[in-house]
Amino acid sequence: MRLRHHTLFLVLRLAALAAFLCLTGCLSPIALDHAAIAYNRATADVVSEQLLLNIARARHNDPPYFTGISNIAATFNFQANAGITPALTGESGSLIMPLFGVAGSDNPTISIVPMDGEEFTKRLLTPLEENKMTLLLRQNINVNLLFRLVAQDFRKRENGQEVVYYNRPSAGANYRMFRRVVMHLSSIQDRNYLHAEPLIFERHWTVPVGEFTAEGFQTLEKEYTVTLDPVKHVYHLSKPVTGGIIITNYNPALLSDDERIKLNNENEVYTPNDLLIDIRPEFPGGEYPMRGVFRLRSFGNILNFLGQSIADDPEYPVEKDPRTLGVAENPAYTLQINESRNTFFNTADGVEYKGRYYSIQQDQGYHWNNKAFQLLAQIFQMTIAEVPRIGIPSITIAK
Repeated sequence: MRLRHHTLFLVLRLAALAAFLCLTGCLSPIALDHAAIAYNRATADVVSEQLLLNIARARHNDPPYFTGISNIAATFNFQANAGITPALTGESGSLIMPLFGVAGSDNPTISIVPMDGEEFTKRLLTPLEENKMTLLLRQNINVNLLFRLVAQDFRKRENGQEVVYYNRPSAGANYRMFRRVVMHLSSIQDRNYLHAEPLIFERHWTVPVGEFTAEGFQTLEKEYTVTLDPVKHVYHLSKPVTGGIIITNYNPALLSDDERIKLNNENEVYTPNDLLIDIRPEFPGGEYPMRGVFRLRSFGNILNFLGQSIADDPEYPVEKDPRTLGVAENPAYTLQINESRNTFFNTADGVEYKGRYYSIQQDQGYHWNNKAFQLLAQIFQMTIAEVPRIGIPSITIAK
C-alpha cells in the first residue's frame, strides 16, 4: 500500500513538473508578443498625438516641438511553481492533488529624446523635394488632397508674366483658382489618365578619337554606348538619363527624345521643391489645359497651414472650374480639426492645449480626414522623424 502511494506521488510530481515546463514555455512567448504589440501601439499613439498637438501649437502661433522614443529595453521575468497537496476528502481516502502557479512581469526602460538642433530644424524648414513627392504619388494618393496639403502655390506664365495662385484662404480669388487647378488634376486622376513619371531620354556627345587612350576607351564603354565614325575620326557617345518628375495627362514616353530633353531643360530651371505640370489639350483632361509648377511647402509650413485653418484663416467650399468634368471628393477643409473649450468633439481621441481641446473631425462616408492625417504622418516620417540614439540628453523612464 505504501509503495502504491509512493508511486502515485512520484507520478503526480512528474506531471506537475511537465505542466510547470509547459506553462513557462507557453507564457514566455505569449507575454513577449503581447508586450511588443502594446509598445508598438503606444509608440504610434504618441506620434499621432504629437502631430495633433503641434497643429494646436500652430493655431496659437507657438513654435512646434517634438520628442521621439529612441530606445525601448524591456526585461521579462517569468516565474512558475508546482507542487502537490492532500485533497479535501475527509475520512474517505488519502488522495493528493497537484498545485500550479505562474507569474510574469516586465521591466521596460524607455528613452525619450527631444528632436532639436540644426539638423532637425533644417528638415523642419526645408521644402519637400520632388523625389519625396514621387514616393507619395506612386501610392495613388488623391492629388486633390495631396497638393492641398503640400503645395504652397501654383505658378504659371501668362502674357510673359508669372501668375501665382496661393494655397491659403486669405488669398481670395487666387486661392479659389488654386483649388480649381488641383480639382482638375484630381478629375484626370479619377479617369486614370494622370501620369507622374520621370523624364527619360538619351544624351549624345561627339568626341575626337585622339582624345582617348585605350584605357580611357574601356572606361567609356562601361558607362556609354560608343560608336566609331571612321570617316570623321570621332566617337559618338550616348547614355540614357533619368531627369526630373513631371505630371501630365499623357505618357511622356510617347514624346520624341528631343521633346523630352526640352521638357527636362525647362524643369531644370526650377528649384528642387518645384514640380512641373503639363496638361495638354490634345489628351484626356485637355479641356482645361495648363502648364506651370507647384511650389512645395516645408513640413513646418504644413503644420502652420493646418493650425491657421482652425480659426485665423479657415478654408471654405470652392466649386470646380466649368471645364472640369467632375471630381469625386472636394471637402472644404484639407484636414478639419475641431476646437472646443469644454471637451472633445464627436470623439474620445484628442489633445488639450492652453485650455482648449483639439480633435480630428470624424468622417461621414469617404474617409477624407483620416486619409489626410495618415498622409501627414507619412510626410512626418519621411522628412523629420529621424531620432538620434546617442550623444544627446534624454529622459529615461524605468517602470
